[in-house]
Amino acid sequence: MTQTKDQDWRLKLSPEEFQICREKGTEAAFSGLYADCKTKGIYRCKCCDTPLFESDTKYDSGSGWPSFWRPIDAHNIIEIKDHSHGMVRTEVQCAHCDCHLGHVFEDGPQPTGLRYCINSASLNLEPKE
Repeated sequence: MTQTKDQDWRLKLSPEEFQICREKGTEAAFSGLYADCKTKGIYRCKCCDTPLFESDTKYDSGSGWPSFWRPIDAHNIIEIKDHSHGMVRTEVQCAHCDCHLGHVFEDGPQPTGLRYCINSASLNLEPKE
């Protein structure tokens, strides 16, 4: 069944998007479409279109990835302890389709103190009119 799902995702996503969204990859810092984006709107899951982050919560963290201090709705994401690459981090996934989004760190701005460091390849921006 997973193989069938993978085949479906491969039809919908580019090879880079598949590697990031479905295989938990990471795009290179400062390379993503939304790293420096200032457009107002809603950032949605690349795989299932779930609303994840608002541009009003996006900030320049200097990390090279789009960074947000709060999701639109905490129920739209799940956080999972990640022990890969010899470190302990918290992975962020879409709660609706398990798309790998990135990681969340506790070094962000107030009022949350959080930095959701998200791959551009995991997102689609719906601009505000």
